[in-house]
Order: sequence, then structure tokens, then C-alpha cells
Amino acid sequence: MPTIMPSELESWKGKEVGVSEWFEASQDRINKFADCTEDHQFIHVNEEKAKHTPFGGTIAHGLLTLSLLPAMSAGCTLGLKGTVMGINYGYDKVRFLNPVRAGSKIRARHTLVDADEKQAGRWLLSYDVTVEIEGVETPALIARSLVMIVVG
Repeated sequence: MPTIMPSELESWKGKEVGVSEWFEASQDRINKFADCTEDHQFIHVNEEKAKHTPFGGTIAHGLLTLSLLPAMSAGCTLGLKGTVMGINYGYDKVRFLNPVRAGSKIRARHTLVDADEKQAGRWLLSYDVTVEIEGVETPALIARSLVMIVVG
């Protein structure tokens, strides 16, 4: 992840700034997410019953994929010199485009869209994030990620 001066942000707009490592959507991870969220819909946790769906097996919760974005963003977004902290400010335009089958690997691509100094030393960075599924053309999800960076 490049560390830059805030004055350099403009030159990064529209550029891909990082791609995460692959993360496995294992059945164990899916089951633990189901337990945590109490979402035990059979398409996520019942491998036998899910075989008879158009998915051909269990799939990860869309929200599980979304919840992995902070981990998939670590080291894949711009750093600003003098950063005191970064805060997840939310997501806009989240769309689940393709199911993530159990056992698949996913990763995220980050492109800086905008950088706006909201207050002195507080930068709101917007990234377009695409979560890819290994070996699959259509991504799992797309989202606009918003991160507030506090520079001291």
C-alpha cells in the first residue's frame, strides 16, 4: 500500500490502488457466520439440501462476503502520511452479483474514486471495490467503500 501526502490524492483518483490476497469461503466459515448472525437458511448450511438448488451446493451469505471487506482492504488502500486512524465510514451502492459457493476463494480490487477533505485533517476516501471469485467472470459483489482518515 502506498503512503502518500494528502496533496497527492488527486493524482490517484480513478486508479487501482490494491488487490487483496485470496480468502477462502470455507463451509466452516459459512457455518460460523450463520451461528453469529442466526441466519441458518439451508442454502448456507445444509449441504445435502443445497445440492438440489440451482447453486448445486451451499453458498456464502452475501453479508459474509461484505463483512470480509475490512480484512480484504487491509494493505490494499492508500495510506496518508501522518495518519492517526482510519474509520470505516460505511458502504454505498452494495450489490450482490454472483453467489460465492462454499470452498471458493475471493479477493477484492480497490480503485480510488474520490478524496474529500471534510474538515482540516479529516479525509473521506471513496473506493470502488469489486470482490472477485477465483475462476469466475462475474464478481461476487461490488460496493463503494467509504473510509475516513484522520491525519495529525
